[in-house]
Amino acid sequence: MDKIAVLIPCYNEEKTIAKVIRDSRQALPEAVIYVYDNNSTDKTGEIASKEGAVVRKEYLQGKGNVIRRMFREIDAQCYIMVDGDDTYPMEFAPAMVDKVLHHNADMVVGDRLSSTYFEENKRPFHNMGNSLVRASINRLFGCEIKDIMTGFRAFSYGFVKTFPVLSKGFEIETEMTIHGVYNHMQIENVVVEYRDRPEGSESKLNTYSDGFKVLGMIFRLYRDYKPFGFFSILALVLAAAAVLFFIPVLLEYFATGLVLKFPTLIVCGFVMMAAIQSFFAGLILSNMALKNRRDFEYRLTLVCEKEERKRGQYN
Repeated sequence: MDKIAVLIPCYNEEKTIAKVIRDSRQALPEAVIYVYDNNSTDKTGEIASKEGAVVRKEYLQGKGNVIRRMFREIDAQCYIMVDGDDTYPMEFAPAMVDKVLHHNADMVVGDRLSSTYFEENKRPFHNMGNSLVRASINRLFGCEIKDIMTGFRAFSYGFVKTFPVLSKGFEIETEMTIHGVYNHMQIENVVVEYRDRPEGSESKLNTYSDGFKVLGMIFRLYRDYKPFGFFSILALVLAAAAVLFFIPVLLEYFATGLVLKFPTLIVCGFVMMAAIQSFFAGLILSNMALKNRRDFEYRLTLVCEKEERKRGQYN
């Protein structure tokens, strides 16, 4: 088991990967640096190997797939995840490691949005998207995470080995954040500087398609983690629609003694039944989510015991 592992997912980052590795080694000389090459068509893997990093391959395309492979294969007391595009200064990494190793943090967020991100980033829709995602998650899950989509994070062994990676692409950071918040893990914040990509280096993030994927991930995770809230809202919308269309039918009945819009009355009845079913579905799924949470706490205990045994073997 490594004490500190630096994880760098990469796709076509030959212009910046050497500097990221050197900066990582300077900031964390005791760390083992892993570069996972995700089907790069340039010399990313070759350059990383020459710089002394441990280079491995992930053939399934997408950042989420790379993170899944990293988390499965690497054992460490503390993990630092950083993008290979040289947008995150590694001098902030020791402070993040300290919070994991000495302050029991499960995840440390490298917070760009509280420092230089909005000045340095040249893509205005990315700025708006980051703000929208942060506001949505903090509101839906009742938290105060400063930067949801940052690619600069530190993790404990317990977080990494209990995190079920479902995302394939850039939704992975959103999924990590919600997983930590929902399971009451200790999440710390370290404000870091952000610098835009150097000239000639291109972002792999598609503003629109990846943005919609992130919003879809928030929607699905809210449904899965907060089923009572999700289905209660759905029940309220359905019930409101049923009542709205039923009122004219009722008023007409009081005025004439006849139901002239019988199909509307039938539809209103079915919509109200759907609202009631949605409400009770939320109750049932909420109890199932509570059981899953208890199971997670048990798994986390087992993982932490396994970590202690591994530490004992290597010490």
